[in-house]
Amino acid sequence: MSATLSRGSLQPGQQKLAEKFTILNDRGIGMLTRIYNIKKQGQVWKACGDPKAKPSYLIDKNLESAVKFIVRKFPAVETRNNNLAQLQKEKSEILKNLALYYFTFVDVMEFKDHVCELLNTIDACQVFFDITVNFDLTKNYLDLVVTYTNLMMLLSRIEERKAIIGLYNYAHEMTHGSSDREYPRLGQMIVDYENPLKKMMEEFVPHGKSLSDALLSLQMVYPRRNLSADQWRNAQLLSLISAPSTMLNPAQSDTMPCEYLSLDAMEKWIVFGFILCHGVLNSDQAALSLWKLALQSSTCLCLFRDEVFHIHKSAEDLFINIRGYNKRVNDIKECKEQALSQAGLMHRERRKFLRSALKELATVLSDQPGLLGPKALFVFMALSFARDEIIWLLRHADNIQKKSTDDFIDKHIAELIFYMEELRAHVRKYGPVMQRYYVQYLSGFDAVVLNELVQNLSVCPEDESIIMSSFVNTMTSLSVKQGVTVEDGDVFDFRGMRLDWFRLQAYTSVSKASLGIADHRELGKMMNTIIFHTKMVDSLVEMLVETSDLSIFCFYSRAFEKMFQQCLELPSQSRHSISFPLLCTHFMSCTHELCPEERHHIGDRSLSLCNMFLDEMAKQARNLITDICTEQCTLSDQLLPKHCAKTISQAVNKKSKKQMGKKGEPEREKPGVESMRKNRLLVTNLDKLHTALSELCFSINYVPNMVIWEHTFTPREYLTSHLEIRFTKSIVGMTMYNQATQEIAKPSELLTSVRAYMTVLQSIENYVQIDITRVFNNVLLQQTQHLDSHGEPTITSLYTNWYLETLLRQVSNGHIAYFPAMKAFVNLPTENELTFNAEEYSDISEMRSLSELLGPYGMKFLSESLMWHISSQVAELKKLVVDNVEILTQMRTSFDKPEHMASLFKKLSSVDSVLKRMTIIGVILSFRSLAQEALRDVLSCHIPFLVSSVEDFKDHIPRETDMKVAMNVYELSSAAGLPCEIDPALVVALSSQKSENISPEEEYKIACLLMVFVAVSMPTLASNVMSQYSPAIQGHCNNIHCLAKAINQIAAALFTIHKGSIEDRLKEFLALASSSLLKIGQETDKTTTRNRESVYLLLDMIVQESPFLTMDLLESCFPYVLLRNAYHAVYKQSVSSSA
Repeated sequence: MSATLSRGSLQPGQQKLAEKFTILNDRGIGMLTRIYNIKKQGQVWKACGDPKAKPSYLIDKNLESAVKFIVRKFPAVETRNNNLAQLQKEKSEILKNLALYYFTFVDVMEFKDHVCELLNTIDACQVFFDITVNFDLTKNYLDLVVTYTNLMMLLSRIEERKAIIGLYNYAHEMTHGSSDREYPRLGQMIVDYENPLKKMMEEFVPHGKSLSDALLSLQMVYPRRNLSADQWRNAQLLSLISAPSTMLNPAQSDTMPCEYLSLDAMEKWIVFGFILCHGVLNSDQAALSLWKLALQSSTCLCLFRDEVFHIHKSAEDLFINIRGYNKRVNDIKECKEQALSQAGLMHRERRKFLRSALKELATVLSDQPGLLGPKALFVFMALSFARDEIIWLLRHADNIQKKSTDDFIDKHIAELIFYMEELRAHVRKYGPVMQRYYVQYLSGFDAVVLNELVQNLSVCPEDESIIMSSFVNTMTSLSVKQGVTVEDGDVFDFRGMRLDWFRLQAYTSVSKASLGIADHRELGKMMNTIIFHTKMVDSLVEMLVETSDLSIFCFYSRAFEKMFQQCLELPSQSRHSISFPLLCTHFMSCTHELCPEERHHIGDRSLSLCNMFLDEMAKQARNLITDICTEQCTLSDQLLPKHCAKTISQAVNKKSKKQMGKKGEPEREKPGVESMRKNRLLVTNLDKLHTALSELCFSINYVPNMVIWEHTFTPREYLTSHLEIRFTKSIVGMTMYNQATQEIAKPSELLTSVRAYMTVLQSIENYVQIDITRVFNNVLLQQTQHLDSHGEPTITSLYTNWYLETLLRQVSNGHIAYFPAMKAFVNLPTENELTFNAEEYSDISEMRSLSELLGPYGMKFLSESLMWHISSQVAELKKLVVDNVEILTQMRTSFDKPEHMASLFKKLSSVDSVLKRMTIIGVILSFRSLAQEALRDVLSCHIPFLVSSVEDFKDHIPRETDMKVAMNVYELSSAAGLPCEIDPALVVALSSQKSENISPEEEYKIACLLMVFVAVSMPTLASNVMSQYSPAIQGHCNNIHCLAKAINQIAAALFTIHKGSIEDRLKEFLALASSSLLKIGQETDKTTTRNRESVYLLLDMIVQESPFLTMDLLESCFPYVLLRNAYHAVYKQSVSSSA
């Protein structure tokens, strides 16, 4: 910048005031950002500074004495001191690491020089300032003064400033032999500005006239903005519907840009401005009234971000030492008392008014977005007013100076922020509507009016005339078609026009200007209105940032999180909780290109906060949904069949009710009573939960997604993921599995609870646009596997484990029997009663419920687990066969020699073990049969056409089909629950048993001998007391009727594996078994033949069960008359025993 010129040689056009103001104001914000970061880097502050970023030289113990010496002698330089010896080793590192800090301070000094030079030029030019006329010039001037003041104050707050500058200079001296050329001036500036305001009060004495003129122009604007809520209410401020007849009229004002000017900015101008030019407070009553009004409104002002300036204490300390300022000091004390007692209440009432005003405005504009055209000013006024109140609350709540804090805790602040976000969303969404309106406005009205004003100017120099004509021509050339075809507004760019107007203000505001704007106020006011209209066309985003940017929340993270928690805790406010994640989208607007290093810190902070807020909202919604599900499960549980017993009992005993008297049990409430309302004001817990959920879901569903620092957040996905996790845990939890006591919920009861849970989850789609079916698919499919995606056990693994380890283990222990007639397992009367009733877990309805829960995948896993147990039993059986292989080989060929068979049979070992293991296999297969039948029933209801196709496919396999192909068909059929001649799961399980050192021929022989072993062992069953056949259950109490299924299935599987003839081997088995059983018919010992007839029936059962054997074949081996007599005997015996 050029040196200060004499007043006579100054030419406005050459001074480029507009350009200098624009550049210096932007640079000032950048310098504030850098100085702020230097200050914060010494603290644990995660948003915009690394806690480890503080230079190590300031905390190094070895350099501690050197640093203290440098600070004590600052700004003098003494390089010969012994304390500085340690610096010699570190000088290059110090120069490297402190350069950024040092030259930032140098930049501040250069900025100060440029500002002082510009202020001197303005004084020399005797520039006219009036915020209502030359708005841009006055605003930029006041902004520059305040930015400069704030910068010097913030600089003085950096504790390490002398150490950093001194260390760098000493390192420079040691390296280059001389001090840095900027050091003398920089060191002197640091010393001079130890008390920045005091120094600047002296500095601004020559600038007092210009500054006071600019400030006094606020007396038409600031008092009008700083009104109480009642005055706003009486004036029906911001209301579109208060005067319906003028609803379509454009909102007009002589001071258009002043209407949405930040009250916070004006207060900073007034407070700092009148501190710097304090003399005018004694001479001008208007200045004093402005000053006092500002002092009464706040107790602290924002220097930069979360750095604040305590107005009254600082002003009092400055004025108390000035002679004749006792009255001003008293004014400050009075204003402080008023601010402490009244300001909190006044601002609280303003926020209350703004909540209702913004709600009304947002509601009307959402219904009639076309009103955004004529009433755009109202929108930006509303945003600016609300932003000022929110920032005031945030700043004062963090710096409370009074005991009562009620006025600084606003649980409804989220609502105000929400309506701001809603208005911002309207502006972004309907930008093209506003654009089209103002394109027509500029060309059809503003151009005409401005042209008339220009024509009526008595004097208009050439330069000014050229600029004015370009304004008119630019606006006249605008066309509606241009606005219609380009919706994004990129084609319009009025920045040049606005800068020209700024320049014109500078040209016409200096003294002795040929065209003085002070004499042509109408021109100034008209141009200010036009500039606002141009911003509505090409700068809507910038306008939103200017009037409603709340990025300051980034630096008040604790208060921010506290407000969010208060919002969630208050059900009526939870619908506005989305405003907090939306605020995180503002954070990046507070960054500056002069401090790029903080972008990552602020970006990360915005991402982490947004993630935390959305996660908390989803958790809260999930908890509410869980509570509703719990209530619904309780109601659903009341409808279970087990609860109807009491109701039936009461109905039966109704006649004896009088005899019961007062001591009788009260009549039980029937399900559904909770739905009967005698009074609509009566609110149940479920009502409250639904209300709270609908409010919170409104918030989650408010925006489909939001973009923060190139990351996209989708609130609904947070809810979906939380619902998946909770649904998974709830399903597993509802099984109520207790490993210690081996208790578990009945499948039917679990199914009822799951369906109740799913019904509630389906209703969530009424509140939020989420795909709940996807949640069901993800969760329920995982529950059909052994482990879920987190490696946790599922209901499939729990129920599989329970049925195998608890129910079937008790069957093999003889406490439970399988009753074919009931198709269920039933407890047997024993000394030690079981803790559960087997029938309640294994009947048809329970097995169908289990199939519904586990699905085909889960039932397949259950089958595979059952088959694993069978394969282990078969492995043991094979060992027993190997132990008796020679005897069995002889018996296989000697079945027609009774005496020889009898002698060989006596040599057999582990006969009972073989039968017991085969019975266990039969029990497991019977259980599997129940499960498969239930699965078939369930699938027939869900997918009847598919099941019938599979069934048709299975029934029509040609006999000559290759076994591999047939097994594939059987596997498909088995998965659908259809019974197969050969069980594919059993084949797979037994195939995996490959013994080493045994040839396939040997394996086949063992399989054949196993069937022989079972056949010749069957007569021993007749001696068992429990082998008696019961017609009522169509089986035996010791489960030997399950042998029929075991023999058929094991034979089919083994001889499929070994490629033998299943039919031939079963015929052989039948011959051996019938021969052995016929032999016990000749026995005379009653003990060994006690249940002979019951055992005979096993042959019939084996044939009935087998797809390979026929009754004709049985007749050829075992006379049917014996079977008929056996049935007759067992039925006769059961009748006599029951009698």
